[in-house]
Amino acid sequence: MQAHPNPNGSFVRTASHTVWRGLPASLRRYALAQATGWLAPKPAHRANVGMRVAPGIAVVGEFTRASGLGESARLMADAAKRLGLPVWTIDLPPLADSRPEVAGVASAALPPGVPLVLHVNGPMLPLALLRLPASATRNRPIIGYWAWEMPEVPPEWRPALACVSQIWVPSRFTAAALKPLLPGRVRIVPPPLGMVPPVASAMDRAAFGLPLDAVVVLVSFNLASSFARKNPFAAIAAFRGAFGERPDRILVLKVSHPDHAPADFVRLAQMAQAPNMRLETSVLPPDDRHALTACADIVLSLHRGEGFGLVLAEAMLLGKPVIATAWSGNTDFMDRSNAALIDYRLVPARDDRSVYRGLWAEPDVAEAACLLRTLADDPGLRRAIGEQARASTKARLDGHELAAAVKGLA
Repeated sequence: MQAHPNPNGSFVRTASHTVWRGLPASLRRYALAQATGWLAPKPAHRANVGMRVAPGIAVVGEFTRASGLGESARLMADAAKRLGLPVWTIDLPPLADSRPEVAGVASAALPPGVPLVLHVNGPMLPLALLRLPASATRNRPIIGYWAWEMPEVPPEWRPALACVSQIWVPSRFTAAALKPLLPGRVRIVPPPLGMVPPVASAMDRAAFGLPLDAVVVLVSFNLASSFARKNPFAAIAAFRGAFGERPDRILVLKVSHPDHAPADFVRLAQMAQAPNMRLETSVLPPDDRHALTACADIVLSLHRGEGFGLVLAEAMLLGKPVIATAWSGNTDFMDRSNAALIDYRLVPARDDRSVYRGLWAEPDVAEAACLLRTLADDPGLRRAIGEQARASTKARLDGHELAAAVKGLA
């Protein structure tokens, strides 16, 4: 007897998908976090299973992806090796990719008890655990390496708390948001950039099509992150207020993943229509990306919140003067002795992606314009701030917190 497809089944699946997509994004995220948090494996506890914590760490993350969390995974693995620790790495595919062929993730066999450190934020960490082989999660501590850019974390982070032994965070700002949720088990472990500093390729201004005799201001951000939080319109307004259309003052907007938010990119392109503004969207390997930073005279970030501020720390280690909002995670390594910090006021967050709620910073655009003019007109001041930035950031991000955190797991 020949079987016939059930048209009702297809209708039900289509209707269910339509209903699911019709729910608010925040509700969908919370439902996914709850379901995966319930299903995901839970960390072993020494008191319950007699577990011995083995030396070294297994670092899990999107090693091949150009993202802040992907870069933090690469940095941690490289620094741990330089500290002489045994290191295993597991490369996750993009967690948003639901194709069957990436449902399982191959990993090297890990010795029992080696701690697992996942560079995956709270809402997606349970899903990451479910994609790992059981051998990679069984009988070992599980640490979430999380970054957050607001004073409070949203509800969809809570289901992952049962899936971790500890949380490591890059800054005091993120720690303050998470400590109420997991008291006594949140540890500050900033990216060890001082041990693994950025290295620029040989690409120069000519290679990037930039004039040799202009003052170049660089704004660099990822559209896969929050457009509103990164606040590039404020940077454009500050640059325009400082220089108008002066041909010897150039603003470069380095935008990663413009296809992730095409409508935002169109708005940005319209706002940046000026003869002294450039959009750079090409995918650059890390050393060429650092070369672009090295070609700049000033790096500008009028963000509304940062969990750490990786781009800013990299720029400082490359000896660049940075103008940035004086709020959130970047103030761990930035102060008025090594950067040009911009005052702000706290305002209710307005995020069309419904990710950020509560209060975030609104930087003073007029002050930023004034500082841009001051630095652009004074090469000696730029050089002095850049040299101080390089030395102080190298000292503050020297990797000792990572060494202490790994030792504390034993």
